[in-house]
Amino acid sequence: MNGADTAWVMVATALVLFMTLPGLALFYGGLVRARNVLSVFMHCFAIAALMSVLWLVLGYSIAFGTANPLWGGLGRAMLLGVDETTLFGSIPEIAFFTFQMTFAIITPALIVGAYVERVGFGFVLLFSALWMLLVYAPVTHWIWGGGFLADGGIFGATGVKDFAGGIVVHETAGLAAIVLSVVLGRRLNRHTPPHNPGYVAIGAGMLWVGWFGFNGGSALAADGSAAMAILVTHISAAAASLSWALRERIKFGRTSLVSLVTGSIAGLASITPAAGEVGPMGALVIGSVAGVLCQEAVLFMKNHTQIDDALDVFAVHGLGGIFGTLMIAAFGYAAWAPQIGALVIVGLYTVVVTYALVRVVAWMTPLRVDRETETNGLDISVHGERAYELNS
Repeated sequence: MNGADTAWVMVATALVLFMTLPGLALFYGGLVRARNVLSVFMHCFAIAALMSVLWLVLGYSIAFGTANPLWGGLGRAMLLGVDETTLFGSIPEIAFFTFQMTFAIITPALIVGAYVERVGFGFVLLFSALWMLLVYAPVTHWIWGGGFLADGGIFGATGVKDFAGGIVVHETAGLAAIVLSVVLGRRLNRHTPPHNPGYVAIGAGMLWVGWFGFNGGSALAADGSAAMAILVTHISAAAASLSWALRERIKFGRTSLVSLVTGSIAGLASITPAAGEVGPMGALVIGSVAGVLCQEAVLFMKNHTQIDDALDVFAVHGLGGIFGTLMIAAFGYAAWAPQIGALVIVGLYTVVVTYALVRVVAWMTPLRVDRETETNGLDISVHGERAYELNS
């Protein structure tokens, strides 16, 4: 065991959890109507608690077990055979388990942005639980757990390059968001502006800081690779913030706070798969392009489709992760075939299984709240609480 590596991974674990609680909760909560902000907080906190327990019971074993290239099996269920002396590389396996648990928390939490303001709370819990076990955990095994897309798999010795989750986290969450948005249908108040841009900015700042653990911690060592991952993460976020703001200024004659910080998130999502490969110049390119690319995707989704992905999960996270994954090959750090092949395989699997889960879970518990509940807001109607004493 290496003490420095262990200490860094434990710090990174705290940073990644900080991304969801309270970072993502505030970022998403500020974007919805005032009468729905507590429901967003509720979704994020409940998902964090539920995924933690499920990761212990089954998720970790499915993702990092050794049963076969498609399925990790149940040999590590409830951390069977793992104690404080068991190592994963140079760190205790329980530290690796906990670090990966925070990824299993934030990935289904990202999907929350697609269905805010109109979804049943029971559906959120049951769908998120099954989706993590049947989509996220198997895909994690395929790429990070020694499965058929990893080194030595169907793409040969190099395997697929996905340093911190462009495919595993962002593509899966983004495509699940599209599926849910299509099945749910549009909100009754689709064009209501964000109720608290300040929350959005504070949450985005927390996500930016937490992303240092997300990407830097994925090196699983306190070394130059982790330091470079943190640097390129920061540069990409900064570049995307500026390019998004500039593009908005040129197109609409003004730049908003919400847009500026959304650009930051686009840059962070896009650098995630490539953070272990590219240097600062590569990060500058990725971030600069991502700020424009993801903004155009947001506008296209809102203005030219009937899909109400409420908080732009696919356009920012999904497309950003896919773009960053392809840029690894574009910069020559991976072959095109593994990158494209993995995106297609994981994409098809995610869409098919997500759709099946939505239909099955909707048969068991209501998918969408009734019209009156949606109009009055989920906070008071579903949870019996109000964030503010306001008529908004």
